[in-house]
Amino acid sequence: MRRREFITLLGGAAVAAWPTGSRGQQGERVRRVGVLTGTAADDPEGQARIAAFQQGLQQLGWTDGRNVRIDIRWSAARADRLRTYAAELVGLAPDVILASTSASVAALQQASRSTPIVFANVIDPVGAGFVASLAQPGGNATGFTAFEYGISGKWLELLKEIAPHMTRAAVLRDPALAAGIGQFAAIQSASSGVELSTIDTRDVGEIERAVVAFARKPNGGLVVTASGSALLHRDKIIALATRLRLPNVYPFRYYPSNGGLASYGPDPNVSFRRAASYVDRVLKGEKPARAIPDDDWRENDPRALSRRSARAHRPARRAGAGLLRQHCRID
Repeated sequence: MRRREFITLLGGAAVAAWPTGSRGQQGERVRRVGVLTGTAADDPEGQARIAAFQQGLQQLGWTDGRNVRIDIRWSAARADRLRTYAAELVGLAPDVILASTSASVAALQQASRSTPIVFANVIDPVGAGFVASLAQPGGNATGFTAFEYGISGKWLELLKEIAPHMTRAAVLRDPALAAGIGQFAAIQSASSGVELSTIDTRDVGEIERAVVAFARKPNGGLVVTASGSALLHRDKIIALATRLRLPNVYPFRYYPSNGGLASYGPDPNVSFRRAASYVDRVLKGEKPARAIPDDDWRENDPRALSRRSARAHRPARRAGAGLLRQHCRID
C-alpha cells in the first residue's frame, strides 16, 4: 500500500530525488499560494490541516505576510462554493494552489489546466482523471494520495473484529466520487458473511433517516468511507452511531478523537505538512510530472480505538484488550 508523490523539474529532465537545501529563495518577489479546502472555516480539523501546512512552509523559509501570501477558501464541501472559489483562486494568478480533496482538485482543473496544483489528501488521482498515471502524472497536478483502495477492506475487517456477531453493515459513502465507488468495491471484496447496504453522505437529513432505519434490525455496524461530505457531517454520524449503539469504523484517526469508535488510516495532517515541500519546489520553478512512491504511513500504527466510545459497545469493550495486544493506539 503506497501513498504516492509526484514531481519533476520545470523545463528540464525528470529526477529521481530532489536536492534539499541547495537553493535559496529566488528573488524578493512575494509569492502567492492559494488553498482550496473542503472544510468550513470554523472546522477544527480543517484548521489543524492548514496549520500543519503553514508550519511546513515556515520550516522551509516561507512566512505568510513576509515573502508569501496565502489565500484560503473554505468550501464546506459545497459544490457551488468549490466552483466559485476555484475560479476566484485561479483569477488571483497564484504561483501554486493547494487542494485538500478530490472535489477541490476537480474544481480547480475545470478552472485551469495550467496553474500548478498540489493535492494533499486525494484518493485514486488516476481514476479521477487528475493525473495520467502514477508513473508519469503529466498535466498541472501533483501530490499525495491518502491510501489505495485495498485499505478500505481493512475497515470492515476491523469492524468484524470489534463486533464478531455483526451480520449487516451500512457503508456511508459519496457515490458522486470515483473514490467513493472504489472504496465500496474494496469493502465488498472483504464482506464475506456480511450483508452490505449504502448510505449517501452528501445530505445530512438522508444520513439520519437511513442510519435510523438501518439500526432497527439487530447485528448491524457502520463503515464510513473517506470523503469531504463525511468529514463535514462527522459530528452527526458519530452522534447517531453512539445513540443507536452501532459499532463504527472510520478511515482517519480524527473520528475516534471526536467520539467515534475506531479507525484505520493515515493522519491527514502529515500529508498537509509534507505538501509544503511540494509547494516550496513549485515556488522554486518546478512543475508536476514524475511519481515517487512513499510507503511510510502504515509504520505509524494506523489503528485507533476510543476508550470512551468503546464503553457504549459491549463487543468493543471485549475487543479493546485484543487490539491493545496488537499495539493499536487507544485514544
